[in-house]
Amino acid sequence: MIRTLKLQKAVIAFILGVLALIAYKVMSVKELESSNYMLSLAGILFIAGALMLIYPILFAKKDKEGCVELDPEIQEEMASAEAQSSSIESPIATETEATEKP
Repeated sequence: MIRTLKLQKAVIAFILGVLALIAYKVMSVKELESSNYMLSLAGILFIAGALMLIYPILFAKKDKEGCVELDPEIQEEMASAEAQSSSIESPIATETEATEKP
């Protein structure tokens, strides 16, 4: 699922954020002044990762029924399958309507 939605960068940002947070804790125990920079970096990485996770959901394509499909490859396959099935079903429906009316 993570690979399908192309969220590897977001997961990497979260992992780097956790590592920066661990580095902050180690540096704060040793009372280094630069530990605040690590805390800032961790926060920026967490925010960036969250935005990368939300991006595909906010900009997902909607189909005719208003449903959201998060995997664009599956959506294209479904659209082509629906187009083929509608072209096959429409002549059959007109023939049955023609035979029922007289």
